[in-house]
Amino acid sequence: MKYNFKTYCGLLFMVLFPLSIPFAITTQSASPEGSEARLISTVRYLSEEIGERSFRDLPKLNKTADHIESSLRSLGCLVSRQAFTYEGRTYYNVIGEVKGTHPGKKEILIIGAHYDTAVGTPGADDNASGVAGLLELARLTALDPAERTIRFVAFSLEEPPVFGTQDMGSYVYAKQVAQEGAKVYGMIALEMVGYFCEEKGCQSYPTGVGWLFPDKGNFISFVGNLSSRSFTREVKRSFATADDLAVETLNTFSSVTGVDFSDHRNFWKFGFDAFMVTDTAFNRNRSYHEPEDTWEKLDFKRMNQVITGLYRAMRSL
Repeated sequence: MKYNFKTYCGLLFMVLFPLSIPFAITTQSASPEGSEARLISTVRYLSEEIGERSFRDLPKLNKTADHIESSLRSLGCLVSRQAFTYEGRTYYNVIGEVKGTHPGKKEILIIGAHYDTAVGTPGADDNASGVAGLLELARLTALDPAERTIRFVAFSLEEPPVFGTQDMGSYVYAKQVAQEGAKVYGMIALEMVGYFCEEKGCQSYPTGVGWLFPDKGNFISFVGNLSSRSFTREVKRSFATADDLAVETLNTFSSVTGVDFSDHRNFWKFGFDAFMVTDTAFNRNRSYHEPEDTWEKLDFKRMNQVITGLYRAMRSL
């Protein structure tokens, strides 16, 4: 996650049609037994066994790409790699696809998460949590394919110093998708989905706007631009999770600083609807981009609720 979530919170008054309303649906979990354990296993492997996965750690990035590719292949996904270069070195996006069952639904859904980290951090929340969610969503989809084809894409190079440039892995991939003329229903970026807190005041906001929102970090957030408002709303309507997890949704101008702080930004550049799913980064998680961003600080029960809710939403689109 890039820099700062609080700016777009502070500029909520600029939203043309407010969507930041707490939302929850009470339901029984539909995820197969063991999902939470798999999320823990993936996050621990990436953040503990591999560790820092910054742009300068090419062997670790390659080891991570190999793990993601192997995992997707074991699920029965159609897997490919997209190679690209930055400063003379080769990096990889890893793509897994599960074909849809309905021949009439030609538009694909893209689920993405970056697997690199900021320098000096093991990146449990940012963004091993997103990668773990990506792999679990791919597993659930492969077990019972949706009507629509879904691509699961793990991006390299999202973090500084590459962020905001055309060297981001997600920019390279979005450009290729556009050049191929693929029809995209929408893109969802999983960007830090594992940190939650229940203490009063643990969720921070800019001065003067905190009264608009919960003072506890017990919600997940969907954030996108105005053009992606309908897509974001549709996913939110279909997002079914446990009754103690809410969704705060924001769609505003893409020029507002903070709304584009992840890989979804690059899909906007090619005319695709996209938003990110995020726990709001350092406005909640004080270990953001720090060596202390470790797996034991994450709430895997709620993380599993996020993934279960997204899976149900994906199937309904």
